[in-house]
Amino acid sequence: MVKHFSRELVAEQARIVEAPVKHHEVDRTFELPKGLYVATVGLYLGFLAVMATGLPTAGLAIPMAIFAFFIVAGFGVPMIWTRLAPETKSKQMNWSRFRSQGIATHTGRLPMRDAAVQVLILPAIVFSWGIIAVTIASIVR
Repeated sequence: MVKHFSRELVAEQARIVEAPVKHHEVDRTFELPKGLYVATVGLYLGFLAVMATGLPTAGLAIPMAIFAFFIVAGFGVPMIWTRLAPETKSKQMNWSRFRSQGIATHTGRLPMRDAAVQVLILPAIVFSWGIIAVTIASIVR
């Protein structure tokens, strides 16, 4: 079934070349348009602004600054990571492509509207929660 070929026979007949070098292409785009990330950061920082202006106490200044730092760092560090070497050919999705193609998720393809709702629902709820909490606090005072 198996025929044995000696090294000499293989060296005579075979064309020996260097092994190809594989270049791994890294996609660091997170596959969504920048506007969704900007809106997410804006809603989280908006929540902090609503809470800071609605409940102005000196004791909350340091925690609010720390929360703002963590929000900016939580989105800023990945933004820096997307620009690290090696340079990649992958580009962040633009709005027209997002509108026409949507985005592929684990459970299937989502159109733009559904993907935007999925990304922005939690920040919008947190922001609304801040407005409701400040409204209740101002009524109770």
